[in-house]
Amino acid sequence: MPIAQLHIMEGRSDEQKETLIKEVTQAIARSLDAPEESVRVLIDEMPKQHFGIGGQSAKKLGR
Repeated sequence: MPIAQLHIMEGRSDEQKETLIKEVTQAIARSLDAPEESVRVLIDEMPKQHFGIGGQSAKKLGR
């Protein structure tokens, strides 16, 4: 059972996350020749102040 764990910043819509899950599932199934039903995708959303880019938080950078 392949498992993909994705870390993203907060702010994406439910629709965007559904699309992400679908497309990651399809990519894993295709590349590993695994049934889509066996693929698990976990999304961890982080507050922007918990995501650092170049020594500053994404929140401070306005991202």
